Amino acid sequence: MTNEEEITCIVCPIGCKILLKKSENKIKILKGYKCKRGIEYAKNEALNPHRMLTTSVKVKNGDWPLVSVKSSKPIPKEKIFVVLNQVKKKYVNAPINLGDIIIKNISQTGINIVATKTIKKN
Repeated sequence: MTNEEEITCIVCPIGCKILLKKSENKIKILKGYKCKRGIEYAKNEALNPHRMLTTSVKVKNGDWPLVSVKSSKPIPKEKIFVVLNQVKKKYVNAPINLGDIIIKNISQTGINIVATKTIKKN
């Protein structure tokens, strides 16, 4: 089965509309890119999309009720909602330091959820 797909590149502010042809596990870039980074982005997005996750986790006994967190690496797009459900259930106790690992190896992805803010204890 072969089909064409248009992907908007987000590597830079230009936002190239890249047209590609997808067949099984092969990608052929047809047109629309202005640089090599766009080609690589379109191939990755079509075959194996990943996303950085930024969200927050509930805090007990802290000077803030939430701590902002992010994934240490991009998460496979198909696992985003599984990961979010796990993060939603998590509570941490203050104090929390910037860079602390809040959840290690979330959903067996090899990716950690890391604090992006310091929260002091109440």
